[in-house]
Amino acid sequence: MPKVLISDKMSPRAEEIFKERGVDVDVITGMDPEELKSCIGDYDGLAVRSATRATAEIIEAAGNLKVIGRAGIGVDNIDIPAASARGIVVMNTPFGNSITTAEHAIAMMFALARQIPVASESTHAGKWEKSRFMGVELTAKTLGIIGCGNIGAIAAERALGLKMKVLAYDPYLSPERAADLGVEKVELDEMFPRADFISLHTPLTDATRGIVDKDSFTKMKDGVRIINCARGGLIVEADLKEAIESGKVAGAALDVFEEEPAKENALFGMEQIIATPHLGASTSEAQVNVAIQVAEQLSDYLLDGTVQNAINVPSVSAEDAPKLLPYMKLAEQLGSFAGQATWSAIDKVQIEYWGHAADLNTKPLTAVVLQGLLSPQLETVNMVSAPTLAKERNIDISEVTRKSLEEYQTLITLTVTTQNQTRAISGTLSHGDRPRIVEIKGIPMDAELGPNMLFITNEDKPGIIGALGSILGEAGVNIATFNLGRSEPGADAISLVETDEPVPDDIADKVRALPHIIRAIPLKF
Repeated sequence: MPKVLISDKMSPRAEEIFKERGVDVDVITGMDPEELKSCIGDYDGLAVRSATRATAEIIEAAGNLKVIGRAGIGVDNIDIPAASARGIVVMNTPFGNSITTAEHAIAMMFALARQIPVASESTHAGKWEKSRFMGVELTAKTLGIIGCGNIGAIAAERALGLKMKVLAYDPYLSPERAADLGVEKVELDEMFPRADFISLHTPLTDATRGIVDKDSFTKMKDGVRIINCARGGLIVEADLKEAIESGKVAGAALDVFEEEPAKENALFGMEQIIATPHLGASTSEAQVNVAIQVAEQLSDYLLDGTVQNAINVPSVSAEDAPKLLPYMKLAEQLGSFAGQATWSAIDKVQIEYWGHAADLNTKPLTAVVLQGLLSPQLETVNMVSAPTLAKERNIDISEVTRKSLEEYQTLITLTVTTQNQTRAISGTLSHGDRPRIVEIKGIPMDAELGPNMLFITNEDKPGIIGALGSILGEAGVNIATFNLGRSEPGADAISLVETDEPVPDDIADKVRALPHIIRAIPLKF
């Protein structure tokens, strides 16, 4: 039974769902890093919110950990590279608090437009300063949205309902999606001078850190108002303070800050700043939703391998999993074959998906190919860590999908380029979705791989098969299947020999010593 630790406070529904699904669960909150480090090795899964910091040191101590689930969107508190290198899947829950966060951004925009916080404070003080608080309408104003993903799209829909015009900057927003939402897709330099309000809804990455800075403010319309309910660090706070003091920015509503918890900040005390303590996801509905989602996702992964909303590995839905399963086996075999037959440094890997395979979610298949390819060289590698390890080794990875296919309905071709040579191997599915090797180094072949194989390349000369059979027979190694292929008579030939037991190294040496044998490599699958 897999075991999960919930290390942050979240809805009791998370614990209930783990138990209902047959997952052992402990709820231990408020641990300091040393306490977490001392116990994390006992768990297969870790469910966190924002308090727990899954650092590289914690991950290094997590010998059994397979998955980390964040009940929420941001994963700043999880060391993604360290988790990937250890083969640990990192998931978030991007949909559970989307509406809540978008609504908070809209509420902050209203509060900015009508100066509600300071007006409330003044009225509580008995001042009744009606003429002091002159607001602006949202109707017919232009809202610029930076990041039009799930939350940004919801905020855009709400703004359109308020009769605002919406501009959206998002490199991943397609023109078709923009048209469906009813927003105008623009670049930042076009948005800044046109927007009356700007709301940020993008993750914090190296590319987005400080995306709104001094240079940005100089391009904006005078009197612009800024809303950030996404991540601290997207706005350079010192530059915002300067822009407010100069009158360029009329006000800003911030739910997030560069350093949190924000007990002190240069923006605090400014009348033009509305500040809330990271409340974007703080509704009872959202907390229940993200708790349910993280528990379901972790359970699905630990129990049947379903990957949903993963940050560092391609997701495999419950619907896709059955279709991908035989292809995953084929992909792993192709990668493993090439990995065991490759002895020099790998420079480039190309995976071609033909026919039916081209219509699949190929990202998980590529990850499994890399897992098989690197496994012979590395002690611990899985589909999570394999792409990271390949990148660390400067291996160029490319995917190609090709629809047209004459001889086979589906085919995967793996081409590996090393410092010494380029080798290609192709496989298909047949006979009830069983993987078969159909071509090696351009030579046709039809072989099903067993647990123990002997791969031989040789010159096509008489007597080789008999001599090979004699060596294996004398050693007591029984041949299960024998598959041959050649480019043309008398030219290059290959053999794939399945044996009932592994071929010992000394016997492989005897095979290599035979006349006309070029290579003889024992393989295990």
